[in-house]
This record gives sequence, C-alpha cells and structure tokens, in this order.
Amino acid sequence: MNRILIDTNVFVYGIDRDSKYYRQAKNIIDQRERSLVTTSKNLTEFLTVVTKPSGYNLSPELALEIVEEIIQGIEVIYPTQESMAILLELVNRYSPSGLKIHDFEIISIGLAHGIQDVATFNIEDFKLVKEISLLKL
Repeated sequence: MNRILIDTNVFVYGIDRDSKYYRQAKNIIDQRERSLVTTSKNLTEFLTVVTKPSGYNLSPELALEIVEEIIQGIEVIYPTQESMAILLELVNRYSPSGLKIHDFEIISIGLAHGIQDVATFNIEDFKLVKEISLLKL
C-alpha cells in the first residue's frame, strides 16, 4: 500500500471543527486508500500547537489523549542517521532558515523511510522541495 506522510496541520485541523479545513483534514485522516505515516516531530509539534495558551489552549492531558488516538491508526517514524544526512543535504540545497528547518527535518525523516508523498495544508512550506510530492487537498 502506498504510504503518505501526514503533516502536523492536518492533525490540528482534524480536531478543529471551526476550521475551514476540518472536513478535508478528517477525510485525509479517515481515508484507507493509503497507509498513513507521521513523524515523532509532527506529534511534538501537534502537542506544542494545541497546548499553547495563545492557540487552542488544550490541557496537556487532553492533548495527550488525542495523540494516543492518532497513533492508534497511523505509523510513527523516527529520525535516523540517514534522515540527518538527508536533512543536511536538503539544508545545503535549499538554504531554509529559522523555523523552516523543522519542515525540512520532517521531510528528511519521511525520505529516509522511503516516503515522498506529503499531505499538508501549508503548501508554501514544502512547494520548492523537488524530492517530495504534495497531495492535492
């Protein structure tokens, strides 16, 4: 089965019924045509975003419950030495800076695990990276 890397924002919008992206996010998360994969980095980012007082302000307990639900139906992949080498290549090739490096780390982990397809609502964060293919949402 084809694998697709799910970016953090898909999970965030998937719990935000007020988001204009909610239905699309749920459709991605609930679909079964592809095997869903995310990185440990995405889960950390999810916890950061949803527990921020200036954001969703969920309690850490509720946020952890949601992460537990997420990881029940999705493969979680982790950084490796290979993903670090890929990250360094990507940073050298594309020269991202600041917070953009987090996005490149996510891509590098996916690539190290043989995943090139990415589902994200933040197309701008990834559109220049030729090594991946973005899912049309």
